[in-house]
Amino acid sequence: MTAVTPAPSSQPTTSRLLRGYFYLTLSMSLVGSYVALSKPLAAALPVLLLAWLRFGIGALAMPHWLAKPATEVPMTWHTKRLLFLESFLGNFLFTLCMLYGVSLTSAVSAGIIMATIPAMVALLSWVFLRERIGLRVWTAIGCAAFGIVLFALSKSGQVTQTGHGLEPPSIYKDAWLGNLLVFAAVVCEASYAVIGKQLTGVLTPKRITALINLWGFILMTPFGLYAAMKFDFLTVRPATWLLLVFYALAASVWTVWLWMTGLKTVPAASAGVFTVMLPISAALVGVLVLGETLSGMQVLAFAIALAGVVLATLPAQR
Repeated sequence: MTAVTPAPSSQPTTSRLLRGYFYLTLSMSLVGSYVALSKPLAAALPVLLLAWLRFGIGALAMPHWLAKPATEVPMTWHTKRLLFLESFLGNFLFTLCMLYGVSLTSAVSAGIIMATIPAMVALLSWVFLRERIGLRVWTAIGCAAFGIVLFALSKSGQVTQTGHGLEPPSIYKDAWLGNLLVFAAVVCEASYAVIGKQLTGVLTPKRITALINLWGFILMTPFGLYAAMKFDFLTVRPATWLLLVFYALAASVWTVWLWMTGLKTVPAASAGVFTVMLPISAALVGVLVLGETLSGMQVLAFAIALAGVVLATLPAQR
């Protein structure tokens, strides 16, 4: 990535900012929802095959978004490179680092490391976008990170009390590698937000969504074909196929378009705070759909994380 100096423009109006906040909130809430509901998919399909089918279904759903609008200027090599990096880091590499990282470390360690996403987004925004980050936004980032860490620790205590799902520490002999991969996924996710902010200045959200999904499909095709040749598709139930279609549309189309649309008016550093909606919505789906329960400590953790979102959305002083 190269440093970009935004072109001089008027400050977005309050209504546009609120609309941007709404799009970012809805995007991350939807991500958390399909993450919680995708557990049966991961059990029924190999991970690499699942990722390939996701991008394939997404490509079939939005070929009309690939068309170049009449008002769009010709893409430079810099823009094309950013599109590739957006897909390579945010889709391809993030998926591999996260999946393999979580398999090598504990869920609590992964959750704590993932809590650094808002801070990493802010850091990269400052380095590459030259965004000025005030004390209020840093406080919001701190609240978001602390809330996610507290949730991860409270979840660990809940699992320990029930005695279910906690593996012996000996199975995490490569935990250092797992933690490193999860942190790499954090950097990929933060890069996704920062690069997306640059792309929204030259391309429409629909074009960005379709193009990075197409790159994701191309990158994942060799792995997906290899997994498909060894898989018996007749073992997949019809309900699983329906869930796969929802997952693909949500992951490849809806959430990306919503995120890119929100980034058009919201600074990347502030947008990073909205990633706290992912664990919150995932937990709510677990409670409302999967029959799980929330402890008082987890409710407190979410309240702190949401306080960070409120701080990030307060009007800036003129």
